[in-house]
Amino acid sequence: MKIKITTDGLRESRWYEYIGRFLFGGAVTALTGIIAKHFGPEIGGLFLAFPAIFPATATLIEKHEQRKKEEAGQEGTARGRAAAGVDAAGAAMGSMGLGIFAVVVWQGLPKTTVGVVLSIATLAWLVTSMGVWLFREILWRRLRAHRSHDSSHTLSTSTHTTRSTKRRLDE
Repeated sequence: MKIKITTDGLRESRWYEYIGRFLFGGAVTALTGIIAKHFGPEIGGLFLAFPAIFPATATLIEKHEQRKKEEAGQEGTARGRAAAGVDAAGAAMGSMGLGIFAVVVWQGLPKTTVGVVLSIATLAWLVTSMGVWLFREILWRRLRAHRSHDSSHTLSTSTHTTRSTKRRLDE
């Protein structure tokens, strides 16, 4: 898988979809502020980790992929769900990095300046997120290679068995 940045999604989205994203994200952020004010910053901070835009993004990705398939004359439900699933996997990997970011900030702020802590935390987030992605990619490749090896071994064994059976029948 190659990582690339494209602007294709910007052209596919409608203006009202952006408004929906921003309203949902804003509502979650405001709710987080209310929770933090009422229960304190420790509890409010837990809600800051909620991916405010992800639910809206996942539904839009599903809808766009489904629409593309249907415009091509095919049923697109499975494709839309798969695309949203891939996006969810990426969000989960980024969330692991966000957890590391939070720990670095939490532990670092009492000891050093905000700028230094945020720089280190951002680097930790990037390294963690990319490391998780790379680990998943290596694991996935090995799993595919293993499955491919098993299926070719099974195919080769069944071909050998078929030839042996045919030879016995010919005799």
